[in-house]
Amino acid sequence: MNTTAPTEAAVLDEQDCPEGQYSPDSPCFGKAAGRPRAADKAARRAALLHTAGQLFLEKGYSKVSLEMIAREAHVAVRTIYVKFGGKVGLLEAIITDGRANYMAGVADMQTDPRPMQQILADFAVRFLELISLPTFTSLHRMVVAEAKSTPELAAAFFEAGPLRTRQELGRFFARADVQAQLRPDLRPDLLPVFLINCLMGDHMARLLFPAEQPASRDELRRQASEGLDLFLRGVLR
Repeated sequence: MNTTAPTEAAVLDEQDCPEGQYSPDSPCFGKAAGRPRAADKAARRAALLHTAGQLFLEKGYSKVSLEMIAREAHVAVRTIYVKFGGKVGLLEAIITDGRANYMAGVADMQTDPRPMQQILADFAVRFLELISLPTFTSLHRMVVAEAKSTPELAAAFFEAGPLRTRQELGRFFARADVQAQLRPDLRPDLLPVFLINCLMGDHMARLLFPAEQPASRDELRRQASEGLDLFLRGVLR
């Protein structure tokens, strides 16, 4: 029996849909055999991540199997293994893609020529909108609830979300023109954490008591402005 895993390139050149999954309600319906187009592969990847994300939020990470995801998404289990490495890889991709899509309209902080305050103001609003999304708050509650029993879940969430945001902010604060405006006695690695904490306020505590209605855009803008003002008062020369 050959147990060698297929290469990613080989799998990507095949149909992601297993035989027998060509019902009219399947993403595979009407697909001819052979090499799929790039647009088809991108659509199937997005559909797979959406299905996995919905299952995680509905049932809990630990109660969802790859077989369950594969069945609901109409793909082969080996496709998930090759493309994502398993459930952890799926979760990382869900968070990474979601974050990238939501922040796509924000200019690159490392090259944005505008004044520091304007760049951070845009980031602050976008960041608060992101963490206020119902899907994000549900995901965060799931991670907290299962972190002890499933530590790889917490690690994947942190690396794909909070850590990536801190790294992005760290590169911004490392810019020479930005450093020139900041107090020289501050540890650079603390700046991203300080900014995020100023923006979030008691957001983590409020996750324990879900609001009946999400905060309005005006409320988020006010929170962003107040948090950024607190941050700048503490770090500017």
